[in-house]
Amino acid sequence: MRRLPFLFTLLFASPFSHAEPPELDWLDMMPAEDRQALEEMPDISHDTPEADGDFTAKGGLKQKSKNLPAVMYSTKTVAELNGREIRLGGYPVPLESDGKGRSTTFFLVPYPGACIHLPPPPPNQIVLVRYPKGIRLEDLSAPLWVDGRLRLEKVSNALADAAYAIEASGIELVEEEEM
Repeated sequence: MRRLPFLFTLLFASPFSHAEPPELDWLDMMPAEDRQALEEMPDISHDTPEADGDFTAKGGLKQKSKNLPAVMYSTKTVAELNGREIRLGGYPVPLESDGKGRSTTFFLVPYPGACIHLPPPPPNQIVLVRYPKGIRLEDLSAPLWVDGRLRLEKVSNALADAAYAIEASGIELVEEEEM
């Protein structure tokens, strides 16, 4: 009988057991003043080049609009998140892939269609994901779980500006029953 507690401890405290990092909510990545500004923001017009189906317009997620308030361009971050192991759910916007067609670098955004029909999220709601192992992204509207260490890192490329980056230790498709 004395072995039972020992076995329980061994099984559940073992470094070989897989524990998911704590799930992070997208809004927790915004400072309080940005969250408040977002909540008080008027409705956004969907009158953008993407809404008209013009996918040749330059800018991608960087589409500028005179109608968007400053919070939609915020790069303000939450310092306490730097270096934390987290789990974040979102939607991929592919950037780079390996020779086998697996995405190794992509932006993770909080809602699908961020680069097509909707105004882009602010940079503090876009995360650059680096995953050298790569993942095949068959459906860009399918949500993902990304596990890894979050960093405060301003990234800018032709497609978007991001205020965070994550070195992914694991990525998995979100199962429909998890939604």
